[in-house]
Amino acid sequence: MSNLRDHASSLQDDLVRLRRELHQIPEIGLQVPATQAVLLRELEGLPLEISTGEQVSSITAVLRGGKAPERVADRPVVLLRGDMDALPVTEQTGLDFASTNGAMHACGHDLHMSLLIGAVRTLCHVKDDLTGDVVFMFQPGEEGMDGAQSMIDEGILTAAGKKADAAFAIHVFSALEPYGTFATRPGAIMAATNKFKVTMKGKGGHGSAPWMAKDPVPALAELVTATHAMVTREYSPFDPVVVTVGKLAAGTAENVIPAEGMFETTVRCYSQENTKKLGTTLVRLAEGIASAHGLEVDATYTESYPVTLNDPDYAAFTAQTVRDVFGDDRFTEWANPLTGSEDFSRVLLEVPGCYVALSAVPADVDPATATYNHAPQATFDDGVIADGAALLAELAVRTFAKLNG
Repeated sequence: MSNLRDHASSLQDDLVRLRRELHQIPEIGLQVPATQAVLLRELEGLPLEISTGEQVSSITAVLRGGKAPERVADRPVVLLRGDMDALPVTEQTGLDFASTNGAMHACGHDLHMSLLIGAVRTLCHVKDDLTGDVVFMFQPGEEGMDGAQSMIDEGILTAAGKKADAAFAIHVFSALEPYGTFATRPGAIMAATNKFKVTMKGKGGHGSAPWMAKDPVPALAELVTATHAMVTREYSPFDPVVVTVGKLAAGTAENVIPAEGMFETTVRCYSQENTKKLGTTLVRLAEGIASAHGLEVDATYTESYPVTLNDPDYAAFTAQTVRDVFGDDRFTEWANPLTGSEDFSRVLLEVPGCYVALSAVPADVDPATATYNHAPQATFDDGVIADGAALLAELAVRTFAKLNG
């Protein structure tokens, strides 16, 4: 089989052009029609079975390997994911291809789409030699919209006729590691994220006579402090929990006791056990404090994205593939997971595989001080796109060999 890295490298200029086009038309959420149209244009004419989502602006493309077994049940299937959506961020990079529509690819999804297109073209180039099938998952709505679940509900995992045997995704970062470094780890690599919302309901009154009211503000303040203290007393530091109150609202004037107040919290953890337990302990805490203050409370805990769990065997397999293709100096194994979250976790709960980080920090910038993903100044060096494409293609081909014995 021809050298996949060489072929991917030959696409670099075209993939950079695509990335910069996508960067200028960022779209938010589950409906990204302009982005979808550009990607469909890029896939046109390739030997693929293409379908689009019914409920979301997704694209599923299946490539059939020329040397795969005849029976569908015997054909190895690898899924490769690239997310499509942007963020409600006003770009401040100063790039000549910067977005001007009030949204921004501040998390690098424009690179993800481009490198996945590169993987598509590279694998199509060797289609006749492939010993399995590849499912390409172009997914909107990663940024808090659970687009992965929408695509799973519409059948992405069985798009090739049987359930995928392995799944891989690459995520670029604008900081953390030196330019061009690939990183992953076995087990948890990204946290679960959950939401905790509390509304305290009391009785409004005059600020000069708090004893004649039922003030929700002290109870809210107490609960904010208590949630942070609780995680250090009920959860092991070796299976940590992070609680952050990001929104708190009560009152309209300094001398008015409000009738109610509320806060919203993001909760991060690294195990499904803690995800479930938090739903009990946080609600119990809110109800206890509200009762002590003579207030009513509406406390709601909602599970969002689960823990992103890399299969240990595929994490090691991915690490070895990076070393074989790019050299030992291009790989690092993270000692700890990130506290961010990712809906590719939905796929990895169903299919073994690996989620891989790729540093796109500008080569002349210190990764320790570089502006991080999601910031309006976040800058990604698109020189890494061809290597990302090559890695996805290599992972697919090598997985077929692994599964075919």
